Amino acid sequence: MSELVPSSIDAAAHGHDHVGEPVVVEIHGLRATLLRAARLLFEAALVPTALLALLLHYTNLPIALAGAVGWCYLTVAFRWYRNRHLPGTLLLCAGMFSGRAAVALATSSAFIYLLQPVVGSVVMALLFLGSAALGRPVTVRLARDFVTLPGHVLARRGVRRVFTKVALLWGASRVADAAMNISFLHWGLNAGLVSRGLLSPLLSVLTVALCTWFGWRALHRDGVKLRLVRTAAPAPVPAPASATV
Repeated sequence: MSELVPSSIDAAAHGHDHVGEPVVVEIHGLRATLLRAARLLFEAALVPTALLALLLHYTNLPIALAGAVGWCYLTVAFRWYRNRHLPGTLLLCAGMFSGRAAVALATSSAFIYLLQPVVGSVVMALLFLGSAALGRPVTVRLARDFVTLPGHVLARRGVRRVFTKVALLWGASRVADAAMNISFLHWGLNAGLVSRGLLSPLLSVLTVALCTWFGWRALHRDGVKLRLVRTAAPAPVPAPASATV
């Protein structure tokens, strides 16, 4: 498959509709990619959040944050020792968690720790919605984590509309995520931890499923058929817009 490069994206954004014969785009290693994403979600979101909630209940904020951060870096060290390879998403999650923990320690506030992802969700919503409004949806670039679309496919007006609508769906999802977390924080820290550690990842998974279903059907109607291929080289795993702790 040909690689999607910025020039092809620019051509797709400004080119004409090239609707010809139906094209087939192969998707390699989808099952393996989904399994890796599930493992990363467990390691980088669910476990550290559970540790933080448990330790906050029995100890204090510094110990709770140290335990959760320690889990993240223990996971990083184990992955490196076992595979000599570190997923970019895992490093991103560990780095973001460390930054948020440092701010929470500096302010001595667990509430500030849980409020930071809300700001992140708002920024992500503005990114998705703004790119869709400008006609250059960021979802075109994010799609490269799953499938490589040739330039002549992106040149189809219908395909560009699909990516724009997917960007709108993700923007709406991030707005819902921010509103949900703010609402749960009003009920207390424990409710905020449940929302951030469980409901936010679940919302991201549901958004991925909805966008995949919608994009698959819409592309098929536009003459682009996606075909799953079982054997493939490992594909990179994308960073969930809001699946971090």
